Amino acid sequence: MPSTERSGQRNGILYRLARPLLFSLDAETVHHLTLSGLQLAYRLGLHGNPPSQNQAVEVMGLRFPNAVGLAAGLDKNGAYIDALAALGFGFIEIGTVTPRPQPGNPQPRLFRLPKAQAIINRMGFNNLGVAALLKNVQAARYRGILGINIGKNADTPIERAADDYLSGLEAVYPYASYVAINISSPNTRNLRALQSADALDHLLQQLKTAQIRLADQHGRYVPIAIKIAPDLSAEELQSIATLLKQHHIDAVIATNTTLRREAVTGLPHADEVGGLSGAPLTAASTAVIHQLSTALAGELPIIGAGGIMSGKDALDKRAAGASLVQLYTGLIYRGPALIGECIRTLDRPLH
Repeated sequence: MPSTERSGQRNGILYRLARPLLFSLDAETVHHLTLSGLQLAYRLGLHGNPPSQNQAVEVMGLRFPNAVGLAAGLDKNGAYIDALAALGFGFIEIGTVTPRPQPGNPQPRLFRLPKAQAIINRMGFNNLGVAALLKNVQAARYRGILGINIGKNADTPIERAADDYLSGLEAVYPYASYVAINISSPNTRNLRALQSADALDHLLQQLKTAQIRLADQHGRYVPIAIKIAPDLSAEELQSIATLLKQHHIDAVIATNTTLRREAVTGLPHADEVGGLSGAPLTAASTAVIHQLSTALAGELPIIGAGGIMSGKDALDKRAAGASLVQLYTGLIYRGPALIGECIRTLDRPLH
């Protein structure tokens, strides 16, 4: 058995043993405890082996060691990049970061729904600001694919949202492998309105102009990916796909969390305000990927996220049209073993 697989199985067993204790504590407290513990393990050398290059894929003009990445939201400030990368991810996405620091929404704002293998969050882009994130990026040893996810500050009026995205893009451009534009979080007032045709057209035009200027300034082209919501109609998805192609955007991330609650009705915390992630999102996210894939007709790649709880879920995302996948909530319920499982499953050819 390869050493990476043995390491993944060991991590999986340890996580299953620790999970009951972790789940007995407040979710946000555990979030910070787990990342601190992961950081300590990394510093002590108690981490797995780096991912094999056998599964390397090229997307957005970048070479990814494997197709399984970490979604934004887990490491908002880029404080744990090296420790997370050591788990075997093919790429890491940090953020969402805003131009200025902000506390996010009041606590409690993170809730587990174990019976549904789900999480509801209304974090609200809590982060230390882009300057603090970039200090962490510069201090990290990681030299792999690093996505930086940017958003707008909560107190920036929606009609001035482009100012924050352009400011963020300018700041992170020299340090990112790609930049993700988060216009789909349900936890910042009116943010999802940026997905409407007129607003998105205006934003994409400004982002593309800035990207071309920055590429010339830095002598390096950094791809831009747009992160969209799962709660979009077929007509809205078609409109978004048309605009992404028209503005030559480099990739789309599908999807963010959902506001729908049908799959968790009656469960504790099901009525909490915020975005729902995890198993209840799996099918909806995959359906969006399939619709986008048809609409985009291969003109730009899709990064599949949302409810990947197993290797099969990752494979389904790829079959629907995703070139890469990202994990978050699945890690909370399955632990680090999920990473290796997804890498191995995606290494198999589609039939």
